Amino acid sequence: MAGAVCGVASIKGEEIAPIGSKVSGCGVPEAVRVTSVAGVRLSQPATMDCSLAKGLNTWVDEVAQPAFNGRLSELRIAAHYVCRGRNNAKGAKVSEHGKGRAIDISAFVLTDGKVLTVRDNFNRTLRRIYKSACGIFRTTLGPGSDGYHEDHFHFDTSARKGGAYCR
Repeated sequence: MAGAVCGVASIKGEEIAPIGSKVSGCGVPEAVRVTSVAGVRLSQPATMDCSLAKGLNTWVDEVAQPAFNGRLSELRIAAHYVCRGRNNAKGAKVSEHGKGRAIDISAFVLTDGKVLTVRDNFNRTLRRIYKSACGIFRTTLGPGSDGYHEDHFHFDTSARKGGAYCR
């Protein structure tokens, strides 16, 4: 379990100090900085809570890695924790990014070095792994969902009432 966080051997990173904020609604009480999940590295260490780390680990292990026949080596992270309003709109409700419960993935790097961006390669494989994220995550947004997510997948573990929100 060396280097493991959230009680899961395949989630690598480190526990970090709780993140507070002067902005109401922002912060991560039990924060971790994740560097890889299910043997797949993240392009940058991503700050999040364990609900998101576990969801990401499950999705990579059970969906993304099998879809790429075990050749997925890296997730390109476009965004993780940042205290801001939804869709970067001033005055909007705090985004799940501001609570450490959201991550944006812009590309997938394979073991042969090939890079598949969401913007340029939203093909059958990427559509399938995107659709399969619904249920693992409470919210999934991506190309065609709302105009703000055309070049990346947004996954979050929001505490929303009702079922998953998948667009």
